[in-house]
Amino acid sequence: TRRNYFFDSLQDQFDNLEKHTQWGIDVLEKYIKFVKERTEIELSYAKQLRNLSKKYQPKKNSKEEEEYRYTSTRAFLATLNEMNDYAGQHEVISENMTSLITGELTRYVQELKQERKSHFHDGRKAQQHIETCWKQLEASKRRFERDCKEADRAQQYFEKMDADINVTKADVEKARQQAQLRHQMAEDSKAEYSSTLQKFNSEQHDHYYTHVPNIFQKIQEMEERRIVRIGESMKTFAEVDRQVIPIIGKCLDEITKAAESIDHKNDSQLVIEAFKSGFEPPGDIDFEDYTQPMKRTVSESSLSNSRGDGKSEPKFGGKSKGKLWPFIKKNKLMSLLTSPHQPPPPPPASASPSAVPNGPQSPKQQKEPLSHRFNEFMTSKPKIHCFRSLKRGGAGPEDFSNLPPEQRRKKLQQKVDELNKDIQKEMDQRDALTKMKDVYIKNPQMGDAASVDHRLAELAQNIEKLRLEVQKFEGWLAEVEGRLPMRTEQARRQSGLYEAQNTSAVNSCAQDRESPDGSYTEEQSQETEMKVPATDFDDEFDDEEPLPTIGTCKALYTFEGQNEGTISVAEGEMLYVIEEDKGDGWTRIRRNEDEEGYVPTSYVEVYLDKNAKGA
Repeated sequence: TRRNYFFDSLQDQFDNLEKHTQWGIDVLEKYIKFVKERTEIELSYAKQLRNLSKKYQPKKNSKEEEEYRYTSTRAFLATLNEMNDYAGQHEVISENMTSLITGELTRYVQELKQERKSHFHDGRKAQQHIETCWKQLEASKRRFERDCKEADRAQQYFEKMDADINVTKADVEKARQQAQLRHQMAEDSKAEYSSTLQKFNSEQHDHYYTHVPNIFQKIQEMEERRIVRIGESMKTFAEVDRQVIPIIGKCLDEITKAAESIDHKNDSQLVIEAFKSGFEPPGDIDFEDYTQPMKRTVSESSLSNSRGDGKSEPKFGGKSKGKLWPFIKKNKLMSLLTSPHQPPPPPPASASPSAVPNGPQSPKQQKEPLSHRFNEFMTSKPKIHCFRSLKRGGAGPEDFSNLPPEQRRKKLQQKVDELNKDIQKEMDQRDALTKMKDVYIKNPQMGDAASVDHRLAELAQNIEKLRLEVQKFEGWLAEVEGRLPMRTEQARRQSGLYEAQNTSAVNSCAQDRESPDGSYTEEQSQETEMKVPATDFDDEFDDEEPLPTIGTCKALYTFEGQNEGTISVAEGEMLYVIEEDKGDGWTRIRRNEDEEGYVPTSYVEVYLDKNAKGA
């Protein structure tokens, strides 16, 4: 019937709405998943940016940290810092999307599912109710129809019995009563059917005009709210990005500003200041005339003329005093010119002095003039490397005398500043402990004042030691700046703060000592002629005392020192050690105040004094 068709059609609409609303929830959950993946991408991107920034940050207390004083590297450091902030904004995007979109939508989806379930439950309940009413109406109708048929049959049976003359009066009465009963039952069924029909019509009207429309309206409102909510979430998605754009723009502006702050002139000046040595260029080289007969002494016009007879103008006087031979005092200069540079001879096979009367000498090779050697020493790259290896033992002297004057001044100033900072820290601790002691004295219950005295005494000693260190380094700084006369090497050695320079490195830089004709200057007379005249260059060392002894040694074999810088010793002779072997195979010894030189370490047995400086 038409009513049944309409009822089935309405049931189909409920099914369609149920599928559509479920699809809407699936769309919402899909969008939530999309935003979650976007937040994970933002977090991953931010993490990668932070790791990238951290990877290229300068290491603390490393050489890289010093490089960031240039404007270009400082701009790069600013870029790294801004990239770190840039990564932070992507973390903000992730956090805001998580809290404002995924979190809110997840809660909303749960509420939406509950609401949808409630609406469709009400719809199914209304459908079941109207179906029940319909079934009751159908049952009442069938009962009324049945009773009517029974009443008709009873009436027909009564009429038949009444017309039959052969039937007794009692049977007729019985049939009449039965017919009346059936008529009564039919009337009752009719009344019940009428009542049920009215009730069903009322329920059906309410169902189709009130209950179902209300349920559909609620489902519609729910679906519209879902659509509005996903639209708002999409706006929030864009707004979260838009909110960080000004900050990201500021980060990019700072990177641009840092790039514009790069000053190439300033960076170039910093390089000049960093590597400025303070040396003055050497003077002109005089012409050496080889057409005239030459003695085996060094030419007067060579650079080593300063050790000649003193008649010609010395090359180390005037403003170039101490500059042409950087870092080297008198005794080191003599070592440079006279100390052995070849490997030491091996010990003799037997202990007898006659077995090996003398160690092997360095092989004769074609020599060059000393001026050529000095020119190579000052200009060639490997020789500059030798300057850096002047210090023996790998560590530079405490007064940085192995550095060029300007670099030495900077290092000394830096050391003074560090010591002053240490003094300030110690003084701050002392002041704090002093205040604590005063509190303990005023309030004994808070602590024992005597317990602080030991620490205060330690701090006082530390401060005094640091002040002495500052005075020492300030003295060296004053030397470099020309405010005080240069200290002698002996004063540095006696202070225990000066380490021996690397003789082997100097030897490798200085090469052999020879006369212009290519032969060694080994004769005593020639060594006498090599003495430096009384010039400004030598004034600096006139009052220098001999090096302190650091132990004694016993000669195991006889050694005839025929090379420059060596000294002859006899087997069994006891001598003083003034400089131990630093790895080149030679030990420096002294027989008396005027006789000192190098002997092979394998030829002597050394007894170092443990209390000596540098032992």
